[in-house]
Amino acid sequence: MPTEQPVLELRDIHKSFDAVVAIENFSLAVHPGEIVALVGDNGAGKSTLIKIISGVHAPTSGTIAIDGKPVTMANATMARSHGIEVVYQDLALADQQTVYMNLFLGREPVNALGLLDRRKMIAETEMLVKELDVRIPSAHATIRDLSGGQRQGVAIARATHWASKLVLLDEPTAALGVAETAKVEEIVQTLRKRDIGILIVSHSLDQVFKLSDRICVLRRGKQIGVRNTAETDKNEIIAMITGVN
Repeated sequence: MPTEQPVLELRDIHKSFDAVVAIENFSLAVHPGEIVALVGDNGAGKSTLIKIISGVHAPTSGTIAIDGKPVTMANATMARSHGIEVVYQDLALADQQTVYMNLFLGREPVNALGLLDRRKMIAETEMLVKELDVRIPSAHATIRDLSGGQRQGVAIARATHWASKLVLLDEPTAALGVAETAKVEEIVQTLRKRDIGILIVSHSLDQVFKLSDRICVLRRGKQIGVRNTAETDKNEIIAMITGVN
């Protein structure tokens, strides 16, 4: 277990929607440069947790801490201000725009004249996609002309560019083929070098065992347990997910 302070710590998180309990007494820490996988069947509460961390839903009770300091995630803008970025399965990219415009969508820099600083956006985009090895034709390419894997790479690059603490990946390869999935997994692994914490939701146990340092299992809103990936196997994780030994 890493000894440095967690970038994210959830303590006794509880979330109810009227009479329905979605998350019950959930606690988890994610450290810099660590990949933690969140697994469980449909309806286990994974997406609800992602939405709580990213400011979409407020927890009914419990504490969220960033770098050891309790914070309030009242909305997505507040989560972003704390260095948290999300990559959803549907990507939220603007298909008609270029790669570099998507990287800065809603956060475009301007020059001294108040005009878009395209030169800065292009330079930073090219540097980042090269660093992450996102294989796209150029920063000027239009999103609609890219493959699914390339689009996912752009979405991850955008999150990486803006995240200072944590990247949340919600089923990042669910819609991709084998080769494109492998490429996206390579990109995710390079994020370790940036000392960013990563929380990944995935239905693929092969992917979970390939990428993660630890695995957190949810079942019907309850945290069943957390295992070091190197010290467990698929059979144990499946038993924890299903409740069948």
